[in-house]
Amino acid sequence: MKWVGAIFIALLLSCQTASADRVEQAFASGRFLEAAELARAEGGADNYARAARALLADAVASGRPTVERLDEAEAMARQAVALDPKHPEGRLQLAIALSLKSREMSTREALDSGYGGMSRDLAEAVIEDDPDNVYAHGFMAVWNIEVVRRGGALGSAFMGASMRKARNHYVQAIETGQADPSLHWQYARALAALNARKYESDIEMCLERAMTTQAETALAELMQARARSFQLYVRTHSRKDIERAAEVLL
Repeated sequence: MKWVGAIFIALLLSCQTASADRVEQAFASGRFLEAAELARAEGGADNYARAARALLADAVASGRPTVERLDEAEAMARQAVALDPKHPEGRLQLAIALSLKSREMSTREALDSGYGGMSRDLAEAVIEDDPDNVYAHGFMAVWNIEVVRRGGALGSAFMGASMRKARNHYVQAIETGQADPSLHWQYARALAALNARKYESDIEMCLERAMTTQAETALAELMQARARSFQLYVRTHSRKDIERAAEVLL
């Protein structure tokens, strides 16, 4: 019976691995909704987190996330965290979902929602558990810039955000050796939205990194294309036009 049990467990793990492969294959090729459905059907904290990631990728790829898609991603991430409160990807995907939801809110609405503080706390907790988590550092790099831009000096102080922290997180993300085009593109976009003239050289450097770093997924390729298009835009438009464009891009 022990032998039979061992065989059963081995087969079960093999099925889970194959399913996970199907999820990752669908995600890597840009079939995000298919990846989300496969992961959701399997269940469990890992798969709910993968489902949230795929739904958020679909939202980012669209360029204009719908409330319904973000709500769906948030729900999947919350299910992952409910099953495993310390699940790294579950917490990080929840942070991203909340952050994206706050983009369409006014500064006052964003503060009242508490999404900014919640997303910060989730990402910082992931870093505390895993100091080399490239995605958490990338998230916090952009989070700090966005809070500085939207909150000004007072809001930044209240939320504990600063450009020094943004730079530190970006550097730490690079030092992991795992930064992908998406991370460089998002950091460049956030800087451009904040002050295209002041951070001109940093923006150009990050855009170059986004275009030259190897893209291993369809989403990374899309981020490279956006970086390339934005680089051309930066070279032919005014500072105010650049900032307005960067503010609405993803």
